[in-house]
Amino acid sequence: METMLFYFFAFVAVATALLVITRRNPIHSALWLVLCFFSLAAVYVLLSAHFIAIIQIMVYVGAIMVLVLFVIMLLNLSEKELGDAKPTVLKFCGVILSGIFMVLLADGVKVLAPQAAVSVDEKFGTAEMLGRLLFTDYLLPFEIASLLLLTAMIGAVVLAKKRR
Repeated sequence: METMLFYFFAFVAVATALLVITRRNPIHSALWLVLCFFSLAAVYVLLSAHFIAIIQIMVYVGAIMVLVLFVIMLLNLSEKELGDAKPTVLKFCGVILSGIFMVLLADGVKVLAPQAAVSVDEKFGTAEMLGRLLFTDYLLPFEIASLLLLTAMIGAVVLAKKRR
């Protein structure tokens, strides 16, 4: 039963991620992204990483999505600015190549799955272990990601201000 739930939530995460990148309306994309985040949190729960699942919901669904929606609303894109959806040869080739990549990736996972038996520490997914890793081994990537998010938000505000 747990395996079936894992595959269900993994399928929902992949399907909603595809909907995020295929929707023309940025609000619809943001809402699909919220559902993707919730399905990822469910996968974390099934992997016994309850703390990471709660942080996923609080940080990404709560804070980050509010920022994303705020910036989308601030930009105030009209249907005319979004443009018409034009199927081109390049987009078609991208879809075909993505499909081939997904098949190859799934095949690689099947090959590596029997060899992937790894023992997991009992502290896996706890706040103590996550905090220790985040502020020792991964401090630089954490700070770079926060600066990147701040820069993106400031850039969106500057772009929105130029139009007025």
